[in-house]
Amino acid sequence: MQFFKVKTVEETLALIDERIPAIGETEVRELAEALHYIVASPVTARENVPSFDRSTVDGYAVRAKDTYGSSESMPGFLQVVGEVKMGEVPAVEVSQGTAVYVPTGGMLPKGSDSVIMIEHCEDVDSLLNTYKQTAPGENVIRAGEDIREGEILLNRGTKLRPQELGALASLGVTHVTVYQKLKVGYLSSGDEIVPYQTAKLREGQIRDINYLTIAGLANEWDVDVVYGGIVRDDLIEFRNKARDLYDQVDCLILSGGSSVGAKDYTTDVIQSLGEPGVFVHGISIKPGKPTILAQANGKPIIGLPGHPASAMIIFKLFGERILRKRKGEILESRLERIFAKITKNIPSSMGRADYVRVRLFEKEGEWWAEPIIGKSGLITTLVKSDGIVEISSEKEGVSQGESVPVISTR
Repeated sequence: MQFFKVKTVEETLALIDERIPAIGETEVRELAEALHYIVASPVTARENVPSFDRSTVDGYAVRAKDTYGSSESMPGFLQVVGEVKMGEVPAVEVSQGTAVYVPTGGMLPKGSDSVIMIEHCEDVDSLLNTYKQTAPGENVIRAGEDIREGEILLNRGTKLRPQELGALASLGVTHVTVYQKLKVGYLSSGDEIVPYQTAKLREGQIRDINYLTIAGLANEWDVDVVYGGIVRDDLIEFRNKARDLYDQVDCLILSGGSSVGAKDYTTDVIQSLGEPGVFVHGISIKPGKPTILAQANGKPIIGLPGHPASAMIIFKLFGERILRKRKGEILESRLERIFAKITKNIPSSMGRADYVRVRLFEKEGEWWAEPIIGKSGLITTLVKSDGIVEISSEKEGVSQGESVPVISTR
C-alpha cells in the first residue's frame, strides 16, 4: 500500500517548474495559422517600425519653437506651404515660420519636429493661427520607436496572441517557427466507471464525466486530447492501456486512481512507464490531496482524484501549468488572480491550502465572492461557481468582508 509523502502547493509548483520540459518538436507555420502557438526560437526585427517619422494626429507639422507662447488670447501665426498625402513622401519641407498639413499616420516632412493638432489651430487662407504651443516630438512617432531593427521582438516561449501576430505582420513576417501542438492522453480507471453516454446506470455505476470536464479544459488551453477510454481495476490491463496511450502523446492524464486503496494501481502503472517516476504523491490541499505527478522519460504524467470537482480544481491549479510548460511557454507567475470580498467567514486549517468554490457578483462597484457550499464530489458546485478562492496554508481561514484572491473559472 502506497502512503502519501505530502508536498505543499508551493513545493509542487516549484517541482513542476523544475522538472517539466518543453516538447522538442517544432514546425514552421504560416502566420495566419499560428494563433496560440508558442514561439520556439527568438524573432529578431529585420526593419524599423514605423519605417519613417509619422504623425499620430490630424494637424500641421511645425517646428515646435515656432509655436512657443501661442495661446487662445495671443495666437501665433505660421504660413501653410502645403500638405502631406497618405502613402507619399512629402514634396515640401518645413522651415522657420511655416507649417504643412499632415493626416494621422502621414509622413513628417523634413524640418518639422512636432505636430499641432487641428483642434488647436485654424487655417485662414493659408495663414495658420496657433492657439497652443507644442513640444519637440509631440504627436509624433519616430522611425523605429515602436520596433527597432535588430532588437529581439519575441523571445522563445512567447505565446502568439493576436497582438503578437500583428507585430510580426508589421515586420512583413509571413512564417514563424513554433513548438508543435501539444497532444495529451486521457485514461479513466475504475470498475464502477462507465461511458457518459450510458442511458441507464446499474446500481453502483458512475458515468465518466471527468473525461469531458478535463478534456474541455485542455481544449480551452489549445491542447489536443486523445481519449484512451475506461480501464478496469486490473493491473495488467491498466498497465497495457496506459503504455499504449503514453506512446501516442506528449503528456498522460490518469483519472480515478490516486488514493491509497488496495486496488489503486496508479503509482505502479506510472512507475512502469519510465524514469524517474513519481515526484509528487499527495498535496497539502483541500480538495485534491490524493494527487500524483510524475515524469517518465521526459513525459509528464498527471494522476487526478476521481471526484469531479476535485479533479477540475487540481487540473486547473497544476495541470494547466504542466501543459503550458510542456507546450514550451515561458511562465513568469502563477495563475492569474482577481481580488474580491468574501461574504462570510470560512474556517481553514494551518498547514493546508484550501480552495473554495465561489460565485462572483458586483455590488456598489466592488467584487464579492459568495462561497458555494458542497462536498468535493459534487459537480454542481462547479456549475454554480465562477471562481475558486485561495486560502493559503499560512492562514486559519478568512473573515467576512476580507479581500481574498480568486482564480477565475469562467
